[in-house]
Amino acid sequence: MHRQPLLKLLEDFTPTEAERVSHARTVELVKTQPLCFERSLAAGHITASALVVDEGGMRALLVHHKKLDRWLQPGGHADGDPDVLAVAMREVREETGLTRIEPVHRGIFDVDVHPMPARPNEPGHDHYDVRFLLRATGDEAIQISDESHAAAWFEGRYFDELRTDDSVCRLWRKWLAGTHAGERQAD
Repeated sequence: MHRQPLLKLLEDFTPTEAERVSHARTVELVKTQPLCFERSLAAGHITASALVVDEGGMRALLVHHKKLDRWLQPGGHADGDPDVLAVAMREVREETGLTRIEPVHRGIFDVDVHPMPARPNEPGHDHYDVRFLLRATGDEAIQISDESHAAAWFEGRYFDELRTDDSVCRLWRKWLAGTHAGERQAD
């Protein structure tokens, strides 16, 4: 079954208290919806994104999303691809132009279900966002995609000042907590 690899990743992931409901909802979606990777699934669908840290681990890359008008981690729709880590890496490349990126580890870093507002040709729906932790391995120039107003590296202390939501700040807090637990090495 094409959903089994994601179910295994979700099974191996231990959610924080803030992620428990999102994790349970995501598991249920993947178990019950064969089309969970398709954006045509009107109730909601799988997306993938990543917190991208610089080589020194002191900054994270965020994009200022045009449609949502806020700073977010790069990510997007699976569009039928069940390899959510590959989707996250593809989205980082497309949205930032970075090509030298690698997973800090291959497991899920965070899970978040969030509502997307209705648009003229699209009803409101949920994004079941599976999030990974990536590291940029070079000093490449950022290229802004047509989906964003801007893209930039930020030190974590500025996250609270940005127009974003708590789940993005949660990614940074988890990174900081993980660096003290040896998470800087890829496994």
